[in-house]
Amino acid sequence: MRGLQGKTVIVTGGGGGIGGATCRRFAEAGAHVAVLDRDGEAAARVAQAIAAGGGRALALACDITDRASVDAALASAEAVLGPVAVLVNNAGWDVFRPFVETRPEEWERLIAINIVGALHMHHAVLPGMVARRAGAIVNIASDAARVGSSGEAVYAACKGGLVALSKTLAREHARHGIRVNVVCPGPTATALFEGYKQGAGNPEKLEEAFRRAVPMGRIGAPEDLPGAILFFASDDAAYVTGQVLSVSGGLTMVG
Repeated sequence: MRGLQGKTVIVTGGGGGIGGATCRRFAEAGAHVAVLDRDGEAAARVAQAIAAGGGRALALACDITDRASVDAALASAEAVLGPVAVLVNNAGWDVFRPFVETRPEEWERLIAINIVGALHMHHAVLPGMVARRAGAIVNIASDAARVGSSGEAVYAACKGGLVALSKTLAREHARHGIRVNVVCPGPTATALFEGYKQGAGNPEKLEEAFRRAVPMGRIGAPEDLPGAILFFASDDAAYVTGQVLSVSGGLTMVG
C-alpha cells in the first residue's frame, strides 16, 4: 500500500497474534516498526523475525496502563526509528464470564488495559502528530463493541468506548491532517479467543458453533487483520477517517 515506506509505526500488543502479524506486514511494506508489548520477550521475538527478513524493528517492553512506561517507550522508539507516523492500538485483555459473576477488580484491569491504556497512547503520540500536521491512528476494537457478546460485558463496554473515542478524535484532529479509524475483529484464533473458549463448558462445541455462524465458514486467523489495518494507515486511505470496519468473515454485518 502507498505511503508506508520508511515511516515509523508503533504497534501495542505487538508480541501477540494479531499484533505480531501486523508488525510483520508493516515491515514488509517498508515501515520501521516499534513492537511494544508488556511481554518484552514476545516483542523481541517479533522484532528479531522482522530483522531476519531484512526489515527494521525495535522491541520495547511497555505497560500501557503506566503513563511513565508509555512515555519512555515513545521516547526510545523515536530516538531510534524517528518520529511516529502511525499508531496501532492493538493491546487488549478479556475475562470471559457472565457479568454478574465478574469482580470489580477484574473490571478495573479490563478498563485499565482496554481503554485507559489506549488513552495513554493517544495522549502521548498525538502532540507530535499535531506538530507535524500528519499521522494515522488505527484502533483495534472488537465486534463485541458493535453487537454485544455474551460473557464479555465489560470488555465490550471498553471497546465501545474506544470506538466513540476514535470518532471524537477523528473530528478533533482532521484539521491537523491526522486520521483515526477502527478495525473490529470477529472471532479470531488468538490467545484471547482461546481463553474465551476455555470459559465455556464445551470449548470444541463453542468453536464449532462460531464456525457454523460465520458465513465464510471458518474462524479468523491473525493474518486476516493486517490488510485492513495497513489500509487505514496508508495513503490509500487519505480521505478516510472516523470509520469502523469489521473483519469477521461476515459474522456481523453492520451498516
